[in-house]
Amino acid sequence: MTIRTVLSILGVNRFEEDLKSAIDFCGVQVAHLNALVISLGAIPIMGDYNTVSAVWLDERQREIDALSEKVEEIKEILGRSGLSYDVQDVYTEFAFADQDIAERALYADVVLVGRQAARDEQLRKRIIDGALFQTPTPILINRGTRAMNSSSRSVLLAWDSSDEASRAVRQSLDLLKQADAVYVTMVDPMARTDANGEEPGADIAAYLARHGVKVQVDRIASGGRPADEVFRQHAADVAADLIVMGAYNHPRWQQTIFGGVTRNMIEESKLPIFMAH
Repeated sequence: MTIRTVLSILGVNRFEEDLKSAIDFCGVQVAHLNALVISLGAIPIMGDYNTVSAVWLDERQREIDALSEKVEEIKEILGRSGLSYDVQDVYTEFAFADQDIAERALYADVVLVGRQAARDEQLRKRIIDGALFQTPTPILINRGTRAMNSSSRSVLLAWDSSDEASRAVRQSLDLLKQADAVYVTMVDPMARTDANGEEPGADIAAYLARHGVKVQVDRIASGGRPADEVFRQHAADVAADLIVMGAYNHPRWQQTIFGGVTRNMIEESKLPIFMAH
């Protein structure tokens, strides 16, 4: 998939690093940047006679004014970037933020979530639920120790022949083709005609090679370790600077919005992760 529109989620309080990363990324991809600045408003405080507290109304107006100031600051920075861009702002409550994000993610090729936005636990949850699980748009999230690179040289592709993994491959093709090496990594793969074929990883490697991707297949025995731990260790072994994988979520009635491997990768990985659902 060609990346031509990038939605960058920016928290209203801290966004400088995330904005710079988004500018660099869009510069390399020659993409339009849609900067979405989000302020999660405080829950309404009720006063006497079940009326909304005047203190809360004053605080709400201060937050809205601060959001407007940050939007102008971001517009000024982007005006000097030479990029095609637009800036949107959303003042919303936690319960509705996922819908606000999903509405805008529908019109992007990828959603960028930099370190500063990812550190905000409430905002991160709303981004994952809204962009990743309510739209077909992939996310590129960074919970690592360093700012996101504008392009990746070494990529680990977590492959299990699933629909989600296949979708992640197609949506990240631009990034995979730019890399010096892509390591198709399989954990305890089984050779079955209905899953991985007679030679696990061979089919996806051939597909990627036809797109000009420099690919290598690594089949790894878990030794009883969780798959996410194996992926993270192998990413370190091959000096990967990006992980590409499918995302899996449980039904809503369960008390989590995404499955164990997906959750653990987001929570524990020190590298940026490109995820598609």
